[in-house]
Amino acid sequence: MKKKKQEKELVGVKEIARRANVSIATVDRVLHNRVGVSPKTKAKIDAIIEELNYKPNILARRLASKEILRFAVLIPSVSEETDYWDAPLEGIKQAESEIATYGIEIDKYFFDQNDKKSFLNESKKILDKRYHGILLAPMFIEESIDFVKECLKVKIPCVFINSDLPDISSLCYIGPNLYHAGALAAHLCGYLIGRKEKILIVNISKEIDNHHHLLRKEQGFKEYFDNHQKMNDILKLDIRDTSYKAVSKELKKTFAANKIDLVFVTNSRVSSVAKFFEEQKVENTKLIGFDFLKENIEYLKKETIDFLICQKPIEQGYRGIMALYQHFVYNADVEKIYYMPIDIITKENYQFYRN
Repeated sequence: MKKKKQEKELVGVKEIARRANVSIATVDRVLHNRVGVSPKTKAKIDAIIEELNYKPNILARRLASKEILRFAVLIPSVSEETDYWDAPLEGIKQAESEIATYGIEIDKYFFDQNDKKSFLNESKKILDKRYHGILLAPMFIEESIDFVKECLKVKIPCVFINSDLPDISSLCYIGPNLYHAGALAAHLCGYLIGRKEKILIVNISKEIDNHHHLLRKEQGFKEYFDNHQKMNDILKLDIRDTSYKAVSKELKKTFAANKIDLVFVTNSRVSSVAKFFEEQKVENTKLIGFDFLKENIEYLKKETIDFLICQKPIEQGYRGIMALYQHFVYNADVEKIYYMPIDIITKENYQFYRN
């Protein structure tokens, strides 16, 4: 059976060579994107390949080469405050199971998203091992930029998921448009509160100033109100201790000093605010946050959370690995920016949603 497949593959190459009036070796150079073929001849061969709808046996070629492609994944670990990163990891594992037979190995590295030192330690391990490609969630801006620059020096392409690094070269970015995600949250406010009611933006993170994804959402949110000349008073609360005790304490002080009509939480830790609402019996205050997580859904079902904004993290992880696979195995062009849809989840539709 294997011999017949190899013969079929060779017949395809022979037919392309015959039609193009070139050697099989020349066709092989084009298929493998090697040098030594004139642009005119390459264009002629490419046209014949397209006409015949010829698809080389990638599996046979990969097995014959005996080369192992090694990818590294560098993403945050699941924490006590949120299990968000379970979702991208699930997508990564799905992709891994599909491409493992092609001689591809994937090593996974995890860092504490509240501790930049852990990011530096894990990124150093990756640089020491010289992988072919890297899937990265760039949580810490400056540290991520330095890491990617080191990768580029040794020609290791990076795929970004969840948040991008502006003006830094990458193979591609797969994730939400963070600015528009924030603007969408602001737009939703118009359906929940009046034009002059008070809004509180809540950032919950130990490394707020370094977390690009939070800052871009906040920017999109605020500029929506500026651009639409809304009269709402917008307050901001940065909570750098992510424990529930600390979150509750900071919220209690803010609510004691202000009448808050809506709270916008810029990340998946919206469940901490929802828990505070229930414990303190906060009523008539609307709540918007991010991510399709079990604890968030429980509060959504009870209508403590009004809207969740979700951006398909499982698919981000899956597409990130497949982008590296397409680039190295098929030598195919990869879409530079692939924005995830920005989905609005409510009590009425959560049970039909897939991450």
